[in-house]
Amino acid sequence: MTERIHAIQIAANGIHTRSFTGLYRTLRIAFAGVLFVLFFGTAWLDWNGRQAVLWDLADSKFHIFGATFWPQDFILLSALLIICAFGLFAITVYAGRVWCGYSCPQSTWTWLFMWCEKVTEGDRNQRIKLAAAPWSLTKLARRTLKHSLWLAIGVLTGLTFVGYFTPIRPLAQDLFTLQLSGVALFWVLFFTAATYINAGLLREAVCLHMCPYARFQSVMFDKDTLAVAYDPRRGEARGPRKKGSNPRAQGLGDCIDCTLCVQVCPTGIDIRDGLQMACIGCAACIDACDNVMDKMGYARGLIGYKSEHSLQGGTTHWLRPRLLGYAAALVLMIGALVVALQLRPMVSLDVIKDRGLFRENAQGQIENIYLLKVINKTAQTQRYHLRLLDAEGFELHGNSEFSIPAGEMSELPVSVAMLTERPASSSQELAFEIRDSDQPAVRSVARSRFVAPLNR
Repeated sequence: MTERIHAIQIAANGIHTRSFTGLYRTLRIAFAGVLFVLFFGTAWLDWNGRQAVLWDLADSKFHIFGATFWPQDFILLSALLIICAFGLFAITVYAGRVWCGYSCPQSTWTWLFMWCEKVTEGDRNQRIKLAAAPWSLTKLARRTLKHSLWLAIGVLTGLTFVGYFTPIRPLAQDLFTLQLSGVALFWVLFFTAATYINAGLLREAVCLHMCPYARFQSVMFDKDTLAVAYDPRRGEARGPRKKGSNPRAQGLGDCIDCTLCVQVCPTGIDIRDGLQMACIGCAACIDACDNVMDKMGYARGLIGYKSEHSLQGGTTHWLRPRLLGYAAALVLMIGALVVALQLRPMVSLDVIKDRGLFRENAQGQIENIYLLKVINKTAQTQRYHLRLLDAEGFELHGNSEFSIPAGEMSELPVSVAMLTERPASSSQELAFEIRDSDQPAVRSVARSRFVAPLNR
């Protein structure tokens, strides 16, 4: 019921956050800065003449600095995503929704859009007055400037995101010269609109109603999980008082009921009502409350990262089975991923048999045609040698020595002739081996069938 009332109030009045300073705000800006540098900067890095990080969907290969991954390596990406999920679970068990408050792209871009709102429309009280004021040239100019900044950030975000899937330099050039293809333009506009709507218009609604993490986070909480919380034993009863007065003599706690903790909250909740699903753990209320406590001469920490045990006067248990279990699973999975990356074959071979069953060559031998697809997964051009394994009575015809550039795939047509006149079976297995000429340990084997008539 409380959450429903909260949603109705937000829909009716909107959320206008107040400016504040503090330790956690500084940390959040630092995390946001790192995220922006990584997101906007990495796409422009070069590596050996190509874009350093590029998911080239057209050629079905993913470049990550010196490594090239192909669809055959998709399981490694799946493993990485599972590791990230377990990491998020472990962080949630330990410190609640700190990911949402400090590193989630939705929260980070929302804070940026809120900063644009402050720059163009003023601080909280000015924005409230502007929202209630009738339309005028001043209001129109401020709103136009705000939405222009939002759209500019949206375009940069959309361009950068699409730039991880198609080379960003020609993409940016085509965009600003109005020569962008229809498909690329659609996706740039799509992610521009998504950024503008999610961070500018929907904001907290994404966290409250669209994000599934808010729904299942409570399952991972325990009585030792650190979450942003208000200490009612110390704060109650609330009430205003003069600075320097003794609140206990007036029957009051340390909370002066200034409501600054509510005014700075990006989701508009009152943290004094207890743990709520809408709290994203950003600690804005902690910074606001600590500033008030400093002015009043009270100890900080009326609102802080606290566990349920600590709020009840107990001791927070830092090492506990659930947290240790997640940590152990993370260590094992990260170790397994590192080993898998180290053992990943740096050359891949696929064999595709021609649709024709067989044919007779000029020497009167039965012959089958194959198309070999060889992938060089290294960062350098490699020379390879092709041969048949344990293929007595068969002979390979075609180019057995060849080179492939770094991160590229080559298609090699070959034929295999049967030297005997009468085959033991109408279908026999063949093993093709591709081996690095300079590093014999780098090899790949693929199998196919050789088809021949039993009676000639």
